[in-house]
Amino acid sequence: MKAHDVMVRDVVSTGPDADVAEAIKLLSEHDVSALPVIDANNKMIGILSEADLLGRNGLAHARPWWIETLLPASKLADQFAKAHGKKVKEVMSTDLITADEDASLSEVAALLERHRIKRIPIVTDGKLVGIVSRSNLIQALASSKVVLTEKKASDRAIRLELLDRLGKQHWTDFGSRNVIVEDGVVHIWGLVGSESERKALTALAEGVPGVASVADEMIPAY
Repeated sequence: MKAHDVMVRDVVSTGPDADVAEAIKLLSEHDVSALPVIDANNKMIGILSEADLLGRNGLAHARPWWIETLLPASKLADQFAKAHGKKVKEVMSTDLITADEDASLSEVAALLERHRIKRIPIVTDGKLVGIVSRSNLIQALASSKVVLTEKKASDRAIRLELLDRLGKQHWTDFGSRNVIVEDGVVHIWGLVGSESERKALTALAEGVPGVASVADEMIPAY
């Protein structure tokens, strides 16, 4: 199983010139811990995480004055920008940890563990194409009989077809964040806004050629 088998394609992101206040609102509204920062060409140039925002409004612990005397001026300037910057580009981190969409889930899991991060952007030629979170990995493991095995081509084709059909629907914003296919069984995860949406999503999945059954893992938000 590869990163592109479980990654979220409809990624919540922000731009370098966006206001930090708007970015914080996005983090809260979508319940995510970080926002990829992309330019006009969809190239990923940074990431804005909760950690980047902890120094604002006195959220970070004050440190003894003598520690600051040991820090280089560039480090102090960077911390000042993060604490007082109004634009995302002044606050975001540019030391990016990313993975390719063909990376195995074991490689993605190793990156998450090594860098102690909750999610990792997936890029192709420097452009953002998706994101994989810890919850995506857990869902993949829960949906799979064999841990971290290679995905069959037929399962991948089913998932891509289902994602394409989902993207054409106007009655749901479910996106691709919680769809996993294993041995022809479509596992649909996440919140749904109504019982009607739940039934419609199940029916949509059942209509994709090659689908053996649908495992309803959805949680009602109504």
